[in-house]
Amino acid sequence: MPTITIDGQSVNVPAGTTIIQAAEKLGIYIPRYCYHPGLPVAGSCRMCLVEVEKLPKLQIACHTAATDGMNVITTSAPVQQARRAMLEFLLINHPLDCPVCDQSGECDLQNFYMEFGQYDSHFLENKIKKKKAYPIGPHVILDQERCILCTRCTRFCEHVTKTHELGVFQRGNRSVIDLHPGKVLDNQYSGNVIDICPVGALLERDFRFQCRVWYLGTQESICTGCARGCNTSIHFNQLRPGGRMGRRVYRLKPRFNPYVNKWWLCDEGRFGYRFIDEDRIEAPQLRRQGRVAGTGWKSVLDEVSNAIKSALEKFGSSSIGVIASPQLSNEELYLIQKIFVELMGVENIGFSNPWEQHGYQDDFLVRADKNPNTRGAELAGLNGDVRAILEKTASGEIKVLYVFRHGFSNPGARDALKKAGYLIFQGTNWNASAAEAHAVLAAATHAEKDGTFTNFEGRIQRFKQALLPLEDSRPDVEILIDLARRLGYPLVYLTPEDLFMEWRGKSYDDLGAFGEPVEVTAAPV
Repeated sequence: MPTITIDGQSVNVPAGTTIIQAAEKLGIYIPRYCYHPGLPVAGSCRMCLVEVEKLPKLQIACHTAATDGMNVITTSAPVQQARRAMLEFLLINHPLDCPVCDQSGECDLQNFYMEFGQYDSHFLENKIKKKKAYPIGPHVILDQERCILCTRCTRFCEHVTKTHELGVFQRGNRSVIDLHPGKVLDNQYSGNVIDICPVGALLERDFRFQCRVWYLGTQESICTGCARGCNTSIHFNQLRPGGRMGRRVYRLKPRFNPYVNKWWLCDEGRFGYRFIDEDRIEAPQLRRQGRVAGTGWKSVLDEVSNAIKSALEKFGSSSIGVIASPQLSNEELYLIQKIFVELMGVENIGFSNPWEQHGYQDDFLVRADKNPNTRGAELAGLNGDVRAILEKTASGEIKVLYVFRHGFSNPGARDALKKAGYLIFQGTNWNASAAEAHAVLAAATHAEKDGTFTNFEGRIQRFKQALLPLEDSRPDVEILIDLARRLGYPLVYLTPEDLFMEWRGKSYDDLGAFGEPVEVTAAPV
């Protein structure tokens, strides 16, 4: 393992490590445009030039391998001058439209120019005009004038998705990024070119002109679009601009996890966040005279607890049916098992919707199972036959049916819900099950609470609360604990982390940034 010295700090690195990678191990950031750790090296932008002792010229840090005894300087006068010259060259034909560019505030061209810029420009000629903002796919807009030809997007389409939609056309100062003839950028991962573009050349059509980035907060989360459990960041504005109908979540971005999704996120998950703000159940509801209407939490939980108590006293635990959901967190599934199985003795409990259609799947990230926590529900032991539970409901054997999240739109299932003696629905959005319920409990989405999911590979990963629960909705854990107390089970859990601690024997902080396999256990507390 060669030992390399960078700006006076030494580090041992594996053979083949480049200077830019070695610098990152030391916490030294070398500016770059074309370099990305998930793409082949291009070495075209020349922003990562560094001075290497005993070499006559500056070297590009992204492609120069570290050798034993190498001494590198990243802040010398020649390096600083080279960066100023490269920025001046890149900005020769760059438009001065930062005030209207959505990349403003998170643009590497802006950031590096503020630090290394050549403020007295030598350029006096007119800028070359190129094609301004135009759609190149359902999610992406291209502005050729802003492009600095780093070729990250073309390398992504060539080496990651292998769909080859984008290429470099023309020569010299007329070179542009554009679509190949007859192509449209509509692959399953097209949104990633927006993330890796270091300037404002590739922008998200849905986010464009919606909100300035400095008004957005960010929080670590997990994608709920499929069983992969890609790591994401939620970009949100808690104030909900536009009033009651305004959106709070503006976009999702991938978050690096070497064990799950690396740097990438599919379009299905990236743009599947609208349910967080749209068509939500905003308050608890009770059915009166054939229609559900909003009410307070005390009224709805009193009625629900009385219905469950009455069924237990008259007919026993076999008269209660529970259908949990693989959209729920590990903590919520653990609590459901604790209340309904351990304390109440309910046997009619399951989670899997037998009519749910599996979706698209590929050999990269996307899974056919569109639930984030199927593995977690299996591990919780909630493996009862949902079809049989609904049949017992239709026949009257089950008097009270408690459904979490599922929207049973299948005619047979819908008919069973209509025949339920008392139907309780707990979920986030209106669906077929909620429409038939006698009591509707308004639950918070994953963006509005803390918890963990277990992906299909058995990796437990944490998501964090980004938003306050919408209107009068509440996190599922709070609803269940409140209901349990009314049923005579005074549980002492205060937060989802208390449940996680009892289940795993460790805190959320012990879980680690990248999660852990479910086989890694500790003594339960």
